[in-house]
Amino acid sequence: MTLRAFGSLFGESHGDPPPRVLALHGWGRTRGDFDTLLSGYDAIAVDLPGFGASPPPDHPVGAAGYAQLMEPLFTEFDLPPVIVGHSFGGRVAVALAAQHPESVTGLVLVGVPLLGRDGPKPRVPWKYRLIRAARRLRLIPEERLERAKKEYGSADYRAASGVMRDILVTSVNETYERELGKLACPVRLVWGERDSAAPVAIARAALPMIADGSLDVVPEAGHDVHLSHAGRVRAAIDGLLK
Repeated sequence: MTLRAFGSLFGESHGDPPPRVLALHGWGRTRGDFDTLLSGYDAIAVDLPGFGASPPPDHPVGAAGYAQLMEPLFTEFDLPPVIVGHSFGGRVAVALAAQHPESVTGLVLVGVPLLGRDGPKPRVPWKYRLIRAARRLRLIPEERLERAKKEYGSADYRAASGVMRDILVTSVNETYERELGKLACPVRLVWGERDSAAPVAIARAALPMIADGSLDVVPEAGHDVHLSHAGRVRAAIDGLLK
């Protein structure tokens, strides 16, 4: 496999042309996540904008904006592809299928935060709340608040910078009820029973919103089912390719 350019995106082709599968990785990951999963498939795995070899977007966008950046990839496919999306990549896949229902054969979504979480939200550290309040009152400079965000933010937030940090903030607040209701293709949800990043309760709540959906819960698995139980994801892909 060699690195290829797809417009402004970079990725790799697996198998022989024309491809049948498109794989979109999660936040902070790269196309390499799919090397094992895509073995034996005619497929494309891309680095999403801002990750791996692909440059970031020019300005902050959410999943719908990322989906628009994916549109040139459709020219690589003779037939509408099956799109596999893990985590953030699954959000982009949903947006892409909602925007272009005629261009997607099916979706395989793995550990995707499609909806907001139920139950109590994680408590914001009191020191950060104090700094944030002080900034609102203009008692401290903006730079002090930014340092606090880095100190108390999530690992993904601390690792991101510039436009990618703005994109992360935008994306974590998005939900996809409307897009799920627009999906015309079959959707296969493959979820780890112990996924803490996107709990399986999200998949169970999203399933009734999907016209043609199914859920496969993998016992004892976490967020990265495409790595730990690739066979379960491959079974979902195979079912959509028939």
